[in-house]
Amino acid sequence: MTIVHHPDTATLVSYAAGSLDEGFATLVAAHIATCDACRAALREIEDVGGAVLESVEASPMSPASLDRALSLLDDHADAPAERTKPRPKDTRPGVPGPLARLLKGGLDDIVWKKVAPGVSKHVLPVSKTARSTLTLLRIAPGTKIPDHGHGGMELTLVLEGSYRDVFGRFGPGDIADLDEHAEHQPVVDSPEACICLVATEAPTRFKSFFGRLLQPIVGI
Repeated sequence: MTIVHHPDTATLVSYAAGSLDEGFATLVAAHIATCDACRAALREIEDVGGAVLESVEASPMSPASLDRALSLLDDHADAPAERTKPRPKDTRPGVPGPLARLLKGGLDDIVWKKVAPGVSKHVLPVSKTARSTLTLLRIAPGTKIPDHGHGGMELTLVLEGSYRDVFGRFGPGDIADLDEHAEHQPVVDSPEACICLVATEAPTRFKSFFGRLLQPIVGI
């Protein structure tokens, strides 16, 4: 797999800091699972963050801090220890490990809902506190998505197939990191359907009248 497009550095920094919302964090984790370059970049970011923390002057703890910590240990002293089980190796074809936990099978096992000509979707679960959504899209070969912008941050990770837009060609493993200033009109250029994982924090802004009619149906 040759990956050309990666998350912005700011996105990786937010991921390392744990400040990305759930949908975005899941998508970035799925990309990192298949991208050697981003794993290396993440390690560098974490090393820099660790060095910064070490350079910060320590603040004295309050006298009651130790007592509170010991009290918490006492509360759990009688609880049975949980045995950590090794995580089974994921064997679901086309599904990065961080995404596999949200699916019952591989990409071929997904139950798709048709939402527009050539476009089907499968909504993935996120917690009630999440501000972002996480959706799988399956777009038929040759399908052109109406020209649109975004109401906020949007990340797209290609799992199968490919599409092309003003920002280039995106194939398996590639990630499109877009904000509210980006506008594009993706078209699937692969002979097979393009399956993408999409995380959004605000509805898509379609420019055409037909696109605006579709937006509530497509739901991204």
